[in-house]
Amino acid sequence: MLPNITITPAAEKFMRRFVRFSGQPAGAGFRLTVSAGGCSGYNSEFTVEAAPLPGDAALDVNGLTLLLPAESRLLLDGVTIDCVDTTTKSGLSFFNPAAAACACSSSEGASSTPPGLAKISISSIRPAAPKPLLS
Repeated sequence: MLPNITITPAAEKFMRRFVRFSGQPAGAGFRLTVSAGGCSGYNSEFTVEAAPLPGDAALDVNGLTLLLPAESRLLLDGVTIDCVDTTTKSGLSFFNPAAAACACSSSEGASSTPPGLAKISISSIRPAAPKPLLS
């Protein structure tokens, strides 16, 4: 079952750039792995893959292939994925209107981030490990 995900134009542009500059062949997809974590938010990792990995579902987003593992599909149902690009923050953000409000406090203040919003910094992105050459 494919989740009901809203991807903003800014998030789509962000994903397309990663695919375009990845060095992968045409038709490669943006693979987004999400796990529950943080205060009412998500931990996530993304890579560009030439083909879906076992268990991935491919979601077409205006010609962009979004690859989602099973757990990510469950967690992202009903979520809006956006891209934040300001002078202080840059990366994907997730808004889940069904998430409960956070009961803990943070250094930024309890009301600075809407419930269910998690931000991923561009600085956390690392290049994929080189693949071994076949002999």
